Amino acid sequence: MRIAVIADIHGNAPALEAVLDDLERLAPDRVVNLGDCLSGPLWPEDTARMLIARDWTTVRGNHDRVVAAGNVPPGNRSDAFTRAALSKASLDWLSGLPLTARLEGDILACHATPADDDRYLTEDVEGQSVRLSDEAAILERLGGETASVVLFGHTHIPRCLRLPATGQILINPGSVGLPAYADATPTPHKVQSGSPHARYALLERNGSGWRVDLKVLDYDWTAAAAQARKNHRPDWADVLETGFYRAPPA
Repeated sequence: MRIAVIADIHGNAPALEAVLDDLERLAPDRVVNLGDCLSGPLWPEDTARMLIARDWTTVRGNHDRVVAAGNVPPGNRSDAFTRAALSKASLDWLSGLPLTARLEGDILACHATPADDDRYLTEDVEGQSVRLSDEAAILERLGGETASVVLFGHTHIPRCLRLPATGQILINPGSVGLPAYADATPTPHKVQSGSPHARYALLERNGSGWRVDLKVLDYDWTAAAAQARKNHRPDWADVLETGFYRAPPA
């Protein structure tokens, strides 16, 4: 069985198209989408239509929840832009996404942690950046979840971890469409992948377990950056072109 895992598209239609082209070539048995599908100053409605047309397992991200509910906090320009750009059909689709999904083969899919779509699972904020958490902290955030494979996103950092205490495999495919960002919670910090590529993961079950390939794809990130500038977001444009968040986190 081969499972493609994508996350954190953030309305970046050209990046998603690059992933779709690769999936057509590789023909996985299943595709799992870990949420934060549409939020951002790019192409939210186009991206929604592409996703709705596909029979994928999709879970809810924190931005999906905020956009669908409509209670966008003041100053949250990305979710406000997205909400205004979406059709009713797209908003209804977002509203129906579940927090988690279970797949055959003892696999759990979630956006962040199994119980919280807005909590880092494998990272701690340290100063203005993040670092890998220790095993005890990760186990606490898993909240007793026993799935042998946990698929998660949210931090946009590709990872494949094995927890020594339980043998569980934790996989973050990285972000399809947003390679770096800044956040104010719990303290101002930034997260960076260090390149502008689109990312996803491919899992393949073999006789001894799972083979995990973390995929890195070229796409026209210059066009994505131009769309961000057109929509008055030079901060996104710089991130899309570089993979770094070069301004101080606000």
